Amino acid sequence: MRDYDEVTAFLGEWGLFQRLIFFLLSASIIPNGFNGMSIMFLAGTPEHRCRVPDSANLSSAWRNHSVPLRLQDGRQVPHNCRRYRLAAIANFSALGLEPVLDVDLEQLEQESCLDGWEFSQDVFLSTIVTEWNLVCEDDWKAPLTISLFFGGVLVGSFISGQLSDRDWRMLLLALTVPGVLCALLWWFIPESPRWLISQGRFKEAEVIIRRAAQINGIVAPPTIFEPNELEDLSSQKQQTHSILDLLRTWNICVVTIMSIILWMTISVGYFGLSLDTPNLHGDIYVNCFLSAVVEVPAYTLAWLLLQYLPRRYSIATALFLGGIVLLFVQLVPSDLYYVSTTLVMVGKFGITSAFSMAYVYTAELYPTVVRNMGVGVSSTASRLGSILSPYFVYLGAYDRFLPYILMGSLTVLTAILTLFLPESFGIPLPDTIDQMLRVKGIKYKQTPSHTRILKDGEESPIVLKSTAL
Repeated sequence: MRDYDEVTAFLGEWGLFQRLIFFLLSASIIPNGFNGMSIMFLAGTPEHRCRVPDSANLSSAWRNHSVPLRLQDGRQVPHNCRRYRLAAIANFSALGLEPVLDVDLEQLEQESCLDGWEFSQDVFLSTIVTEWNLVCEDDWKAPLTISLFFGGVLVGSFISGQLSDRDWRMLLLALTVPGVLCALLWWFIPESPRWLISQGRFKEAEVIIRRAAQINGIVAPPTIFEPNELEDLSSQKQQTHSILDLLRTWNICVVTIMSIILWMTISVGYFGLSLDTPNLHGDIYVNCFLSAVVEVPAYTLAWLLLQYLPRRYSIATALFLGGIVLLFVQLVPSDLYYVSTTLVMVGKFGITSAFSMAYVYTAELYPTVVRNMGVGVSSTASRLGSILSPYFVYLGAYDRFLPYILMGSLTVLTAILTLFLPESFGIPLPDTIDQMLRVKGIKYKQTPSHTRILKDGEESPIVLKSTAL
């Protein structure tokens, strides 16, 4: 059979049909950003302290000193999760003793927040953290809740039906509506003719190709697939493929493992930096806006790199940039917070560029017969990375720079790993598993069944040169 690009060359490269499919695919992804990053507001943790009930018989002085102080960022602040034992300070208050003057507060016994917490409403009116008390002894529940959010909390919260309050539930509803609307767009997105051909469904592929020609205002040739080509392909036994084919040969197995690592670590860095935005110095809304704006030039750069430069070096360079600047955050003096914020945004810039390029690169590495499964498995690894990312962020409770050190180190190591993947830039896409490019640095013994991708001028097997349609 002729090359797929040769068969569909009459459609052109960027007609109305291609632009329409691009728009529909892009529009269907927009709600992902809203839903994915909304957790920063849905699960925001405002300032909080132990509640002292109004019924407690305390003087105003003892009520003001009911919470012990702790050292944070070089200054004394009220403790979030401890208070002085209420019975003891109530007794001191009844005796007319004054805190500090008559009683050494450091010698007093402490207790947990038995009566709940008081949450500041300066930033958030209500979040799932304030409503479900996901603080203090339940600190482990906060990252777990965020992790579950990526896997289904959005739907569960919506089903609760409690949408009357002006709080996080209304935000959740506002995010659900555009997601449902964009999901309807998939009814208008056709199947890939290339994939249909690989499955032997030629009539369906021809219908879509002719429809594309009609939308582009082009007259399709009377015969798209030659009868002899259809006979040859129909006579061949159509192979079925499963996810196990991603591990069938040593080469594709290594590519799959490296892709999983690449996607998982990039996702940890991307979502980790995004979720850590509220912890940066300054206004949370301004910081989140900056975190979103920095993605615009990141995607623009990714598009330019994909157009003109090799994939491996482009992704590795972006990861090196993102990882190294994150490692430098710990060296910035605490009073130069704007420098720290700038470095974090540069790190987000590099990781975002690499993340967007990984979609194209992974699709080019896998052959047509398992391309969807390869990208799907890689994307699943990315979701696992997003589930793990909140735990990286919460390590900042022990050391403010620990999340940046871990994410920066993983990003740099992943950049090095990327250099060992095969290069796909300017090379025909593989059609079968045997046609896949070889992983760098790994010896491979040629077998009779192996069909390599040949240089220009040599007789070549069926290969696909682009991902159009």
